[in-house]
Amino acid sequence: MDRLKDGLGFLLADVSRLARRAFEQRIEGSSLTHAQARALVYLSRSEGLRQVELAELLDVQPITLTRLVDQLADTGLVERRPDPADRRAHQLFLTAAARAHLMAIEEVALSIRTDALRGIDAHQAAILLAVLRKMRDNLARR
Repeated sequence: MDRLKDGLGFLLADVSRLARRAFEQRIEGSSLTHAQARALVYLSRSEGLRQVELAELLDVQPITLTRLVDQLADTGLVERRPDPADRRAHQLFLTAAARAHLMAIEEVALSIRTDALRGIDAHQAAILLAVLRKMRDNLARR
């Protein structure tokens, strides 16, 4: 039974759940939810994404993303612009106000990473991250 508990999928899910919980606790005082923070981070990496593309990256339904983007737009963190290639679609861009939130997200993420990697030397951490990237890339190809 312990083999199941410590299987790859369970370990990854547990680490993800615990990291999400730590993020929510540490970002207290901010108006951002975890989902909103993730959307801002993805947009910071690739401004101009269409809503459907961001929904795919976040692994949410387009209607769920629409509500999420509505909230971010209402708080002045994201703006929608018409997609010049498709008049039915919108591209998403961060506003200047989003930058302060991204800095706070980065600080919290760094503190969680520090805690998560405690007792793991730099070489082991580098290997861990390289292996996780490779696993992600392998699964993304399917």
